[in-house]
Amino acid sequence: MKFRPLHDRVVVRRIEEDAKTAGGIIIPDTAKEKPMQGEVIAVGPGARDEAGKLVPLDVKAGDRVLFGKWSGTEVKISGEDLLIMKESDILGVLEGKASAKAAA
Repeated sequence: MKFRPLHDRVVVRRIEEDAKTAGGIIIPDTAKEKPMQGEVIAVGPGARDEAGKLVPLDVKAGDRVLFGKWSGTEVKISGEDLLIMKESDILGVLEGKASAKAAA
C-alpha cells in the first residue's frame, strides 16, 4: 500500500539508536527512550499561504531529520510503525556524514 500525506504533513520512519552506552552497558528495551531522529519517507505537496498560493516544503523524501520527543502521530502502515507530523514539528535536517558517535 502506498501512502501520500496531504498539505504540509510528512511521513517519518524512526531511526533506532544503539542499545549500548559508550562504556559497553546494554540498555534494555524498557529503559530506552524513543529516538528523535528519523528518515523522511514521503511529503505532502505543501501548505497554502493567505493568497492561496502553494508553498512547497523544505524537506524531501530521504532527508534525515530531528524532531521533538512527542511530535507527530504514530501509525502502522503495511506493518511498519511510522510517524505523521507537520513540517513545523521538524526541528532540522541532518546533513553530511554520520557523526563520530554513530560510527563508534
